[in-house]
Amino acid sequence: MHNGEGERERERERERERERREREREREEREREREREGEREKREREKEEKRERERRERKREREERERERERERERERESEREERERERERERNTKRERERKREREREREREREREREREREREQKRDRERERERKRKRERERERERVREREKREIERE
Repeated sequence: MHNGEGERERERERERERERREREREREEREREREREGEREKREREKEEKRERERRERKREREERERERERERERERESEREERERERERERNTKRERERKREREREREREREREREREREREQKRDRERERERKRKRERERERERVREREKREIERE
């Protein structure tokens, strides 16, 4: 009887030991599950962070390309503005050159006109001079004629 009691006690002890081991095993299993879950979450977080980094990197590259295109467009606009300015400068120079050319031509024309005027004046002066010369000549001729007439009369009176 007493021996049977000891057997039951040992049986209960073994039962408690099994339960304790079972609880220990379950606790370890839960611990491993938590670790696996933690690992999964960590991997998921790392994947998410990687996707986020890549997304930011693509965004940064896209913005950089856009800025580069904008700089390129600005360079083209600047180049076009400079070309238009050079074209306007060439037109202004061409216009000034044509104006100077016309002015030189007008000046030459005025000079030719002045030369013709001087020539006309010289011609008129020569004409007047010749006219005076003819008058003096006629006058001298008449004078000689009068002198001859007088001499002739004087000779006749003698």
